Amino acid sequence: MAIEKLLKDEATEEKGERARMASFVGAVAISDLVKTTLGPKGMDKILQSTGRGHSVTVTNDGATILKSLHIDNPAAKVLVDISKVQDDEVGDGTTSVVVLAGELLREAEKLVNAKIHPTTIIEGFRMAAECSRNALLEKVVDNKLDAEKFKEDLMKIAMTTLSSKILSQDKGHFAKLTVDAVMRLKGSTNLESIQIIKKPGGSLKDSFLDEGFILDKKIGVGQPKRIEDAKILVANTAMDTDKVKIYGARVRVDSMAKVAEIETAEKEKMREKVQKIINHGINCFVNRQLIYNFPEELFADAGVLAIEHADFDGIERLALVTGGEIASTFDNPESVKLGHCKLIDEIMIGEDKLIHFSGVGMGEACTIVLRGASPHMLDEAERSLHDALCVLSQTVNDSRVLLGGGWPEMVMAKAVDELAKRTPGKKSHAIEAFSRALVAIPTTIADNAGLDSAELVAQLRAEHHKEESRAGIDVISGSVGDMGELGISEAFKVKQAVLLSATEAAEMILRVDEIITCAPRRREERM
Repeated sequence: MAIEKLLKDEATEEKGERARMASFVGAVAISDLVKTTLGPKGMDKILQSTGRGHSVTVTNDGATILKSLHIDNPAAKVLVDISKVQDDEVGDGTTSVVVLAGELLREAEKLVNAKIHPTTIIEGFRMAAECSRNALLEKVVDNKLDAEKFKEDLMKIAMTTLSSKILSQDKGHFAKLTVDAVMRLKGSTNLESIQIIKKPGGSLKDSFLDEGFILDKKIGVGQPKRIEDAKILVANTAMDTDKVKIYGARVRVDSMAKVAEIETAEKEKMREKVQKIINHGINCFVNRQLIYNFPEELFADAGVLAIEHADFDGIERLALVTGGEIASTFDNPESVKLGHCKLIDEIMIGEDKLIHFSGVGMGEACTIVLRGASPHMLDEAERSLHDALCVLSQTVNDSRVLLGGGWPEMVMAKAVDELAKRTPGKKSHAIEAFSRALVAIPTTIADNAGLDSAELVAQLRAEHHKEESRAGIDVISGSVGDMGELGISEAFKVKQAVLLSATEAAEMILRVDEIITCAPRRREERM
């Protein structure tokens, strides 16, 4: 009896077959969960948290769904992680990655049951993945040199990315917004300088892109509402020093007059500080912390626009956009970089007043203002836009483009099938399985649209055996269509990331032959 007890109490281990079963089942379950969100006709999920307020999220984004799940199964966690990485890396394809990995495992399970060793399967998968990548590389289109064509490509990619999201109704409008925003970045993938402001009210169609920078604040009382040729000092400093700030300080005074003296001294201190700030020759002062009424009056008298409590993101972005730096000391004005913009004024969006900086130094910056019926709608719209912006900014750098709609998967599957026929040995079974897993993506797209997937995928396969076929699944008409004419494109970078991450995740789970779960630490009984 003593031999069996190797692990501590309550720790469990699962060996061999059972461990593998557990990982396969978990991974396949996760991929089935997000499978229904794939493609233009994919459905959304409602996620309700059990915390206070039972906040509700409605989303179609694979990564968001998986992030919110609390999962016990270790293999399922691997899939959740790859979708997170896909989200950070390229922004889109979060669902595809999970579906592909799940399908690979489903195929692998059959092979394992047919007594093929996991490492053999992995070797086959490796060869197949390499082969698929090369097949795609042969088919990529690169229009980097022709600016007009490249912009069209970007529009197509944006429309394709948005078509599976909530924005699909107005995808033309939003595709234009995102492409304009990304073209302004001039090749940097830093999405910091694109600000998204969500204002409930209106409809999604009312969303617009603004050249400048919008701060979600009101202009204070008695201050100039409009400043031309603004010189902006962005600061993070306390402007509320009319109290004694030393904690526990006790000041003894002989009479009320002395109290008044202390107060006057403090006011003087504040006035000096304000004077120092004004000496920078600025006419707009943005502070991250609050500004009391007294310094605010002083600023107003000097004709300086003072904005308080600009949240930190707002400030960093403002400094970035106007070309200034965030200052916290004001003793030597020559070393502080001021921000510049042509005009500061107040605009109304819906009910709220916001401050609008236009003609900013950094041409790259812009603000997308989203309008919509409800906060859930806006959150989902923001996620969708973020996906599109990520994909586009990646495409601007790596301008290789593929057709979409299940076309790349069919191209890869065809190449992989041919490789399987040439490969001797057991590996060929694994390679064939890989091609079956690839075909699962067009199948799922068709299934989600309620079409006869078996029929459509068979037609696709036949189409792809002709040379230079551009066939893919046209969900709208419910048949096989020409992806080039329909303008359905995807970024090569996204596809490549999907392919490689899914293969690696599947390999990782396949290599498992034992799962050891640690016993929870017992809390000592506190007497």
